[in-house]
Amino acid sequence: MIPVTPLASEKPSVLASDISERLNAAIREHLLSAFAPDSTKTLRSFSAPEAADLLGVSGQFMRKMHAEGAIPEPKDVRGGRRFYTAQELWSAREILEKSSRKKGRYLPRRSRNEKLQIWQLMNFKGGSSKSTTSIHLAHYFALRGYRVLVVDLDPQGSLTSMCGISPEIEFDGLTVYDAIRYDDPVSMADVVVPTYFPGLSIAPSRLLLSEFETESAVNSNADHPFFTRIRNALTQVEEDFDLVLMDSPPQLGFLTIAGMAAASSLIVPMTPSMLDVSSTAQFLELAGAYMGVIEDAGATLQYDNFKFLITRDEPTDVPSQQLTSFMRALFQDRVMSATALKSTAISDATMLKQSIYEVVRSEMTRATYDRAKGSMDAVGHEVEVMIHQSWGRK
Repeated sequence: MIPVTPLASEKPSVLASDISERLNAAIREHLLSAFAPDSTKTLRSFSAPEAADLLGVSGQFMRKMHAEGAIPEPKDVRGGRRFYTAQELWSAREILEKSSRKKGRYLPRRSRNEKLQIWQLMNFKGGSSKSTTSIHLAHYFALRGYRVLVVDLDPQGSLTSMCGISPEIEFDGLTVYDAIRYDDPVSMADVVVPTYFPGLSIAPSRLLLSEFETESAVNSNADHPFFTRIRNALTQVEEDFDLVLMDSPPQLGFLTIAGMAAASSLIVPMTPSMLDVSSTAQFLELAGAYMGVIEDAGATLQYDNFKFLITRDEPTDVPSQQLTSFMRALFQDRVMSATALKSTAISDATMLKQSIYEVVRSEMTRATYDRAKGSMDAVGHEVEVMIHQSWGRK
């Protein structure tokens, strides 16, 4: 434990500095105890039934493929039961895709004629589960064979932390800021790093990214408009990915608007409370005004999808269900059919900077786990259907 000592001074600047130092020390200690000694995250293995489900095949088919030597045995076999790493599943996908009669069944990647999907999650209000939804969507798609890039546009770096890079522990690598800054930007390819999760890469963030807000107010002009910075950076790596997920800060600043200008689809996560509904209404009013301004400045905004996602959904809570019904009646199919449930399983996982896909089912109440995972699977599947529609697939 961090020893508690009297604060050095009541002077506000010193007080804030002391509190910051104490919090950062506690955070470092927590992260070092929660993860490996080298502060790296690792991904659990998946049982044979989980592996078959992720590959979209039956257990019998998996056993047949192993018996024929079509796919190699996993390294982890305990008592005759197979356990697969995510990398072994990724390799199995590549092997099965080569022999599949239906192209894209095991590796559903986009073709050259299908545009890169860039989805931005945004809202005014903190606590709307933007980062939680972003990481769950990222893991859902990576586990299904898509090449996913997450772009953390929030200087607080919550998504960065959940991807195994801790800004709190002396992270000094390149970030999104380095690719979109006005003075001598680097290539986005130098910023993007693979994560511990096969198929998932990240363009990380840290507090320095907040400088983009100040610099844009000074440097953005007709020759170097701020709203093209993210779009141009993503163009440098678009051949390497099928899907980009951008997590925005809880404000409508230059970063969020530049993300809007780069996005091909938008998701607005919101909790079913009157305060959040009112806040979202104000957010969208301002967003609409800013969209008009940047369109007048020459930007082309065209979204395949503009959806609301109900998060922290409580099916047994009558007032929240009334608000959900109100939103569905008002906006109809703009509100996603799937909702992200309020769940102790998801809350417990995010406390350890994990998604529900990283949790072993046996480590918690199975019914709770199944409800939480089923909820996030439904959200991911609905987004997947929209992506395939954007690509013109059946």
